[in-house]
Amino acid sequence: MLNYPAGHRPIRNTASERTTVNYGSRGMSLEERLNLSNEYYMTRQIAVIHKKPTPVQVVKVDYPKRSAARIVEAYYRHASTTDYNGVYKGYYIDFEAKETTNKTRFPLANLPQHQIEHMRQCAQQGGVVFLILSFKVHQIVFLLPFSKLENYLANPNRKSISIHFLEEHAYQCQLGLFPHIDYLKEVDKLLLSSNSERS
Repeated sequence: MLNYPAGHRPIRNTASERTTVNYGSRGMSLEERLNLSNEYYMTRQIAVIHKKPTPVQVVKVDYPKRSAARIVEAYYRHASTTDYNGVYKGYYIDFEAKETTNKTRFPLANLPQHQIEHMRQCAQQGGVVFLILSFKVHQIVFLLPFSKLENYLANPNRKSISIHFLEEHAYQCQLGLFPHIDYLKEVDKLLLSSNSERS
């Protein structure tokens, strides 16, 4: 048991694109697919990006047998930041990955304030920061730049991000086997867009 502490071109999708299913990764979680993608990037010396371990304080362990120790109770030492970070083309990369079974929207209740604040701090330091959102039913994965997310969150009445907003303001990641989610191709577009805005 774990206890928690107190300016680029829009991507438009057609109905046929939404129903395309990648059978190679069916049943895999978003985290599993991202971990395999990161492994692919690292073995080819494209990027070094890792899933961050969440610091856990073990409180109680059950020892039925010496070889079968089992953690019975543990606490997160502090609220986690984002899921992934690393380096790509000399840029610091930091992102959170979320998956939803909802067909039309991602509930913002699934994105805690401390994660948003961490993303904001990384972006202020010049990091490449984004949110990866997977719509499991449609087998679609979006990369939403933090700047777009922050503008969206400026309206406190918003409770979710619609798939239509993502089609207009996010990058759609290509799905396959090598890598499972080619999100760095979309990071390249994000970098190109960011650099052109600065010049």
